[in-house]
Amino acid sequence: MSKPLQLPTPDEVPTVQEHLTHIHDEIDKMTLIRNAIKTPDGTVLESLHRHDYREHLDTISNRLYMVDGGLDYLRRSAHGDEIELSLTTEEPHSVQRRFLKWGTYGKSGKDRLKYLPIAEMETDHILAVLRECQTSEVLASCMRKELSYRSAGIAETGIG
Repeated sequence: MSKPLQLPTPDEVPTVQEHLTHIHDEIDKMTLIRNAIKTPDGTVLESLHRHDYREHLDTISNRLYMVDGGLDYLRRSAHGDEIELSLTTEEPHSVQRRFLKWGTYGKSGKDRLKYLPIAEMETDHILAVLRECQTSEVLASCMRKELSYRSAGIAETGIG
């Protein structure tokens, strides 16, 4: 005969805030590649760089949600009904290439700033960034892996 299921006592169940603190502590130990949450109405708030404060008044919960910190740190509202979408370098390259982004003003340098996922950058653009720009090691590493990914034909075939 099996043992009856033992439910935790209320004192043993972590609060939403304790659970979110634990998740953020674990993410902080790794290198961020995405800093984002999804609010109850489906809005995705993503902070792309340090001090890139983003907020949204949710149409379902009528609460204000915010994210900040880019890839440097996690700062956000913690109502408990948002979905954590942040990612770290623990993800495989096939995920990193879709979420790590590079800011560009276009070939002329006169276009409006646009953030492109590494996967959408032209190969010549990646080579120019690696050759001419100072960037974080996480971005440079992803770009180098992307060049290998492309030379192996993985990006075109969808394998990986």
